Amino acid sequence: MACKEWNLVPEDGLVWTGESYDNTSELGANSWRHVAFIEQNEPLRLEDEGKEDVLRWLMSSDVCKHCTHAACLDVCPTGSLFRTEYGTVVVQEDICNGCGYCVPACPFGVLDRRHLPRQDPPKLPVLTKKEDGRVWKCTLCYDRLKGGHEPACAKACPTDSIQFGPLDELRERADRRLEKLQTEGWNGAQLYGRDPGDGVGGFGAFFLLLDEPEVYGLPPDPVVTTRDLPGMWRNAAIAAGALVVGIAAAFAGGSE
Repeated sequence: MACKEWNLVPEDGLVWTGESYDNTSELGANSWRHVAFIEQNEPLRLEDEGKEDVLRWLMSSDVCKHCTHAACLDVCPTGSLFRTEYGTVVVQEDICNGCGYCVPACPFGVLDRRHLPRQDPPKLPVLTKKEDGRVWKCTLCYDRLKGGHEPACAKACPTDSIQFGPLDELRERADRRLEKLQTEGWNGAQLYGRDPGDGVGGFGAFFLLLDEPEVYGLPPDPVVTTRDLPGMWRNAAIAAGALVVGIAAAFAGGSE
């Protein structure tokens, strides 16, 4: 709610999905932070394994990862997406043309095009009947950061589950927290996105999980989706060159 209120994100998730007690289901143009409730017949601690009627809830607060190597930046043709001075990735809505190239480029399904119903007559501040169509996502409250404030979600979190700060400090804090949970025998505790050597160069927003990433709807081994583009273009150029040489040779042979 803090995210929606500060960033003026339209309401959504007003229906039951049947998948969980959460009612937004996934991240999208109108859900910049998705809070999931995952019910499991699993023990909370390793010492309880084998017991009957065990049950636990996994609470997940998912958001844009603000990848170090962000494929969305690679494919944006207008420069609408840019890297801020804080290392975050932001969409400039006044430049976005709604092409949607960045949507499939994101390995986490974060980016989404916003489709608002047309108004007839149109209502202010919308001055046309055309649907929005632009891409929207979490900015990590870029405007708040520039003013010296933390993101609205972290400010509003009553348990400090969402924490904001320099990445190196957060990694050290997360390592200590993980070590504590593992010492206490929590079942499945692990960090997701903490390692700068992963497929996207590390996350700007990483997570402490209590099960495998797939359980939370997260890819287990994310990679930059544009990683293979240079090789693909190179192979295409070689194939095109070979085709041109073959056609030229065929014409040369025919003329003789």
